[in-house]
Amino acid sequence: MNAQTHQTGRGRPGFLPRSSLGTLFTALSEAGYRVYGPRIHDGAIQFGPLDGAASLPVGVTNDQQPGHYRLQFGDSQRLFDWNHGPQGLKPLCFAPREVLWQESTEPFTLERTLPQVAATAVLGVRACDLAALAIQDHHFLLEMRPDPHYQQRRESLLLIGVDCTRSAATCFCASTGDGPALASGFDIGMGELDEGFLIWHQSDKGRVITEKLALPSASEVQLESMLQATTQAAREQQRHLPESEALLQLYKRLDHGHWDLVAERCLSCGNCTAVCPSCFCYQSEHEMALTGDTAEMVRSWDSCFSPSHSDMGHFQVRGNIKHRYRQWLTHKLAGWQLQQRRTGCTGCGRCIAWCPVGIDLTREVMAVLEEGSPDV
Repeated sequence: MNAQTHQTGRGRPGFLPRSSLGTLFTALSEAGYRVYGPRIHDGAIQFGPLDGAASLPVGVTNDQQPGHYRLQFGDSQRLFDWNHGPQGLKPLCFAPREVLWQESTEPFTLERTLPQVAATAVLGVRACDLAALAIQDHHFLLEMRPDPHYQQRRESLLLIGVDCTRSAATCFCASTGDGPALASGFDIGMGELDEGFLIWHQSDKGRVITEKLALPSASEVQLESMLQATTQAAREQQRHLPESEALLQLYKRLDHGHWDLVAERCLSCGNCTAVCPSCFCYQSEHEMALTGDTAEMVRSWDSCFSPSHSDMGHFQVRGNIKHRYRQWLTHKLAGWQLQQRRTGCTGCGRCIAWCPVGIDLTREVMAVLEEGSPDV
């Protein structure tokens, strides 16, 4: 966020004292929204139902390194000093497993099964995850044939983004242009200061909520403080990706020797694609009931690291780990530019932190693209 941006267009941000955060929950509830947000579950920050402001994690930060994620607890009263947990918004729109349709034989029927959804406000969304959701939208909400299951969940969401004021060691969103400050894709924006929150809206849905809060305008000092915090968060980042044009050169380095070195470490477990907020591969299976008279078509997440993902007839196109890792990296960073006019990476760094062996996407790319490095 910057102080100039939000004084035009949608207006100057309002200021909500920390002690009054409950009024935001009240406004959301009165507008018919259930609230999802950050909670501590299984040792990580994960989105789930919130009963109120008291359910938010207080004084929690995180230590993220290659193959390492740990929460840390301090005396701060801040609620959003963590970066992110293992999942972004993807599971809320693109379900890990769901039934697409049901069928029966006597008499023959075929019935599409759409999910039951409720209006949901998601609090605490980061800029990198908003950018990843835009990628998901581009894939699932094609104008001519939108995916009805994804669409129904997506339209139920009101997204409340929060600027990042610190970066984890695995973050590199500044180099992809997707953070740490909010830019687009949210309904309500928030920035956290010691004394409270800056709040503004970007959509008509968000405006309905912010107008109910009737907040006084934020001061110049508060706006400048938030700008300095997000700028510092960008400067803290230790990793980066090359420019988009340079990444297109990956397709010219398919025989580079470094792919073999990565394959020696990679377990092909698929963790990176499971935590990636933009990956959208899936498989569909026809599951027959034991009685033989009913069946379901079930869609579930898949990964290009799965051996069966590249099955074609009686052989696998990518029959070893080297080719699977190479497919994932080249497609996400180069192929997606041709398909979606941007890379498929938003710099969240989850694939680095949640890789069991700590493979670092940014370093692997640099090794393959390094000038003068030998091809095989």
